[in-house]
Amino acid sequence: EVQLQASGGGLVQAGGSLRLSCAASGFTFDHYAVGWFRQAPGEEREGVSSISNNRGTTYYTSSVKGRFAISIDNDKSTVYLQMNALKPEDSAVYYCAADPISVHREPGPRYRGKGTLVTVSS
Repeated sequence: EVQLQASGGGLVQAGGSLRLSCAASGFTFDHYAVGWFRQAPGEEREGVSSISNNRGTTYYTSSVKGRFAISIDNDKSTVYLQMNALKPEDSAVYYCAADPISVHREPGPRYRGKGTLVTVSS
């Protein structure tokens, strides 16, 4: 059974930091592209950050560049998202995803976790 279990969300004041974790199981983690998406109420899903399947390329949406950092621990089959200088507009449900080719391909990544809620107060 494939699982992508995200954790680390919570309530934080603007300017604060959170570190999200996503533990994966049930597939060959180090052969998959992995990444983070977010969705706020009434908003479209947004790709936040990702790492390619060969671990050679990272992606950040423009609004988080310089503030967020994605990292991987292949031994633990875990992907992290360090979020610094958080803003109220970062509030959303964050969930991790995995795909053998790209988490950004349509119609969507092969695997997606349930998400963790991040709320940034002003």
